Amino acid sequence: MNSAPSSLDIEARYSCARTLALEAAQLGMSHYRQRNTLLVEHKGNDLQDVVSIADRQIEDFIRARLAERFPEDGFLGEESGSSDLAARCVWVIDPIDGTACFVNGLHNWCVSIGLLIDGEPHLGAIADPNHNELFHGCLGQGAFVNDTPLKVSAATNVAQGLTGTGTFHPRGKEHFIPFLEKLLAEGGMFFRNGSGALMTAYVAAGRLLGYYETELKSWDCLAGLVLLKEAGGQVNDFFRNDGLIRGNPYLVACPGVYQQLAEMIGPSLDG
Repeated sequence: MNSAPSSLDIEARYSCARTLALEAAQLGMSHYRQRNTLLVEHKGNDLQDVVSIADRQIEDFIRARLAERFPEDGFLGEESGSSDLAARCVWVIDPIDGTACFVNGLHNWCVSIGLLIDGEPHLGAIADPNHNELFHGCLGQGAFVNDTPLKVSAATNVAQGLTGTGTFHPRGKEHFIPFLEKLLAEGGMFFRNGSGALMTAYVAAGRLLGYYETELKSWDCLAGLVLLKEAGGQVNDFFRNDGLIRGNPYLVACPGVYQQLAEMIGPSLDG
């Protein structure tokens, strides 16, 4: 893939992503404090897949700001769909990643704003207002939580820490229990907080050794993938077979345990 040319103002987009993620997260907090009054709907027949008026309002807010600042850029959002996906720069947004946590009063949700340039994750910002943390990074510039540099764990075995894992969508969930059995058999321990963006950021920060999801959507991980790469982590071939739109099985990990986790998952990871 081509590197971003100097004609693209990467720094302006990086600065905007950080500022906008923080502003959107504070907007989210105003809804979160009044969550008992929120209108919550279910997507299709899946009672676990919920969306609130807060999701839609925050995505509209982010989308309008980006369209004003960078009208030539494309957009892909969880709630409002896509536009101009053939553009060189495409923003990939999750207004509230962890909506089920959000509506149930659990402090495990965030705002995730990522940017693809020529099809490659180039920068990202993940704002967690409950813990006053902004995870952010840009290719070639490192990754940070607030002002602290991120670095993946130096562990060489899953028994040396926690592994994030989860399953949600029907596609692929049959692989979840077999993976957990193998992880536990190897002395590992699993962790799940309901937010793919945050768990990816936690791998980049060395808090988790890795994170496996039987199926994840791109808006849940796009911003985090930049952090992971800059922090020294590894990821599977997530974007294959139109993964940007459809989603795919997902594995991110520190180099010392990536292969161990991939072998536990087996052929379904990149099949």
